[in-house]
Amino acid sequence: MMHSNLKLIAISLLLAAGLTACDKQGPAEKAGKTMDQTASDTKKNVGESVDKTERKMTEQSAKAGQSINDTEITARVKTAVFGEPGLKTLQIHVDTVKGVVTLTGTVDSQANSDKARTLAAAVADVKEVSNKLVVAPAK
Repeated sequence: MMHSNLKLIAISLLLAAGLTACDKQGPAEKAGKTMDQTASDTKKNVGESVDKTERKMTEQSAKAGQSINDTEITARVKTAVFGEPGLKTLQIHVDTVKGVVTLTGTVDSQANSDKARTLAAAVADVKEVSNKLVVAPAK
């Protein structure tokens, strides 16, 4: 009976050791967990990159839209100013940034400077006019 009890204890210890070993992770389990974590991290990084790219594209689209709008404003201001009799249009330069029109160059009188400013201000989408025209009497 003592011999049977020893066998029973030995078998029990072996089973307990075997079950304990099952709870420990082997190289395959560790590799699997590492791969799962790497895949999760990659998915997160890709998602963040996509979000960042979408934000940049939206910003660039807004900038492009503003540039097109500024170009349209400049063209409309030039049409208004250049269509006005008496203004020496080749000496007036028009630049637009974010709806702010800047007039530069020379005119022959303060009245023509004021007229160019008024014409520019009347164009749709013009937020402000910076009149930097220099009055230089005709020679």
